[in-house]
Amino acid sequence: MPDDDDAKPTESGSSSEAVATDGGETPPAERAPSTTSHGLLGGTLANLLGGDSAFARYARSSTAHAVVLAVLAVYPFVHAFFTNPATFNVVPVLSGAPEYWAETFVAVLPRVETMVAIFYFGLFAASFDFISGYTGYLSFGHAAFYGVGAYGVILVANGKIPLLGSQTPFMVTILVMAIAAAVLAVLLGLVSFRLSGVYFAMITLGFSQILYVLFASWDFVGENPRDGVAVLSHPEGFEIGVPFVDALNLQIGQLQGDSVLYGLDMAKLGFDFLGFIDVTVDLGGTEVSYYMVGLVAVLGYAAMQRIIHSPFGRVMIAIRENEERARAIGYDVYKVKLAAFAMSAFFGAIAGGLFAGFRRSVSPENSLYFLVAGDALLAAVIGGFGTLAGPIFGRLFHISIEEFLSKSGSGGGLLPWLERTLGEGTMTTETVGGVTVGEGVDTFLNGHAELYVGLVFVLFVLYVPNGLLGTIRVRMGGTVAGQTAARIKRWANGAAPTGSKSTGSADAEGDDD
Repeated sequence: MPDDDDAKPTESGSSSEAVATDGGETPPAERAPSTTSHGLLGGTLANLLGGDSAFARYARSSTAHAVVLAVLAVYPFVHAFFTNPATFNVVPVLSGAPEYWAETFVAVLPRVETMVAIFYFGLFAASFDFISGYTGYLSFGHAAFYGVGAYGVILVANGKIPLLGSQTPFMVTILVMAIAAAVLAVLLGLVSFRLSGVYFAMITLGFSQILYVLFASWDFVGENPRDGVAVLSHPEGFEIGVPFVDALNLQIGQLQGDSVLYGLDMAKLGFDFLGFIDVTVDLGGTEVSYYMVGLVAVLGYAAMQRIIHSPFGRVMIAIRENEERARAIGYDVYKVKLAAFAMSAFFGAIAGGLFAGFRRSVSPENSLYFLVAGDALLAAVIGGFGTLAGPIFGRLFHISIEEFLSKSGSGGGLLPWLERTLGEGTMTTETVGGVTVGEGVDTFLNGHAELYVGLVFVLFVLYVPNGLLGTIRVRMGGTVAGQTAARIKRWANGAAPTGSKSTGSADAEGDDD
């Protein structure tokens, strides 16, 4: 379902809040916020957020994004807190079984390492949605750009790319590979955009498979190219930050990432009255990778979002809605599609570079294979096509379900949790046909995560066709950020928030997800 907030920007002056009452009373939207109705603190916030200044409009439109970023910022600490049995010893109701509660949260919460993978692949899924969800051209070969970024990073680190030695900073390498992917997309688009629909999808898919076969059999890549190639040592490391400034870089990696130890003692800083604040933050390699990869992913998402909500992005949406009409009113749709394809390839390659930098290895199967693009499509369907943020949440949902139902339970999982929770006595109890409870649980859960993910996918297609974020948009009557901004303005101006759909003009600046 097309997003009306994207396709038709709201017009100012159409809000019901702008209509004066019969008695000539000042409309709620124009009435000065009252500090008495909100309290002192609430009144201060109302004064800041209820006006029409640039700051107030920006603050309202950014609230939803700020909440999501705040949750992501504290997630590693939340995960460590709730998966530590000592946490539940201080809660009288839960202190009787701290191990049980800690294991329950281990089973439910995604690992921090899993979240790193969600960041970089979520960025790739968003780049897929950028071209497929906003122009209507399905790029089934999008894995080609992901693979270019991944292989480019590894080959540069191994000193196999001319003019780019192994001393090249990681950020510079990613940027160069992203530009190379964009150029490749233009060359591919010159041919493929002559067609549309399934023919375009098949051409991109075929191109991706050509690269897959090439890198799987090219001895230049490594001794055994089909099994992939790894980086054993890298002089510069895979550092994210400001190139050539060591103090502003942190290295990412599963085992070789940097760690950070930061202490804050206010008494030592001369603030004796705040002497009770003495905090030490210890971030390991995985946590550092979480924040640094997450930073790049957020910046990439923000850049794509700005493009979508620019005049260029509106033309993309016009092409999706009716390409012939967009061409008839004077837009050069061919060039717009080429530029959009190049931009999506640019961000897809950045995601692939982050993947290779974090894993220190890459193979044809996990970078160039067409099922990589299939995973991006799955994330977009679950999260919501044409929402940009939806595929990121779709990937989070997909991987969380997959990890929860995984047989190994390395991050917890349902099967290990049931085995520990039910106990040996219950697991060895025989049921129908002499099958024990443990055997039944193992039969239905062990190794069948993909089966259940497939069932979830089918259910989403049938009953949630707009995806998670798309459905929320429909329920709220517009984009999440836009409707949140409108509700904040109504609250700040003393209007009681209602469950009805917003008229849309209260905060036209809030059209972003």
